[in-house]
Amino acid sequence: MRGLRPARVGNLARTADERRDDVGWFRRGPRRDGEDAPRDPEFTYFSEHEAALFRGRVRQTFAELGLEVSVYADHVTDDSGRRFGLANLAAVCHHDPRGTRVWPQLISRHVRLVVRALEGPSALDTLPPEQIRSQLYPRVVSGDGIDPGTFGYARHVAPGLYEVLALDLPESVMTLTDEALERLGDPARLRARALDNLRGLPVEGHETVKDADGMSFEVILGDSFYTASRVLDLDAVVRRVTGRPLTPDGALVAMPFRHQLAFHVIRDTTIVPALGAMASFAASGYEDTPGAISPYVFWWHSGTLTQLSEHGEEDGQLRIVVGDEFQSLLERLIVRDPG
Repeated sequence: MRGLRPARVGNLARTADERRDDVGWFRRGPRRDGEDAPRDPEFTYFSEHEAALFRGRVRQTFAELGLEVSVYADHVTDDSGRRFGLANLAAVCHHDPRGTRVWPQLISRHVRLVVRALEGPSALDTLPPEQIRSQLYPRVVSGDGIDPGTFGYARHVAPGLYEVLALDLPESVMTLTDEALERLGDPARLRARALDNLRGLPVEGHETVKDADGMSFEVILGDSFYTASRVLDLDAVVRRVTGRPLTPDGALVAMPFRHQLAFHVIRDTTIVPALGAMASFAASGYEDTPGAISPYVFWWHSGTLTQLSEHGEEDGQLRIVVGDEFQSLLERLIVRDPG
């Protein structure tokens, strides 16, 4: 479920309204309480009043379904110890342009879907094995939600990012645990099938972000939960979108949240303005977003992702940080194209 997810089960339900709202770029939520109102420590885009309203409605909705939960700053737990994160759901409510009046509807939809997914039969028990394999996809996710004890197979993609396998269902996306994979077969073969399925997805939308000074980068976006994960098949995506292959130097990429993948193919010194613009793009797109992945820009080179931006530990300011290999690349491009 989008937003409210059981950390141990991994089901992420989705709705048409929320898919529509997720695809904005530099989106900012509607203004409700003034900025001078005391802010909630956990979800700072909420005032204290709005946060109390949100958490109270979450608790009430669970109670209506016969589940008493204990409410904490960023999650709730039920009597059996199941833990449900609130960050994505809070972001969905925050960004809905209709304001607090629709929060009960959004929260009710989330909670009912997640409870139904928990209490109903598992798709792993009801679907034929070949259908399961046909609906497998790889997902690049933030490491914040990855428990090494449950997702030991997860492949490290970049600092703070991992690749996991997910089962795409009509109402949910089930992130598969080690236990689930044991029932399905060899993880390497399952990953190969998942990547094939990913390659078969259409490119839903494409925009070019550019300015008058020649800075540009490409953005693919769409409703699919796997749009950002197409970084795992970047060369094919670049060919489909631009009609040209990647160069040996690779590309800059950013995956602010699950419905966006930005890239700039490295061909010349236009990489310099693109790097700064994409760093800001990633940071803005990541902030308070459902399905957030990373606020940083990366260098994709021969299938490896190297982080190029970060927030300073002391001042929190966004900055570009490059290693020796990327610095050598920049110097080579400048010598070749001094203009």
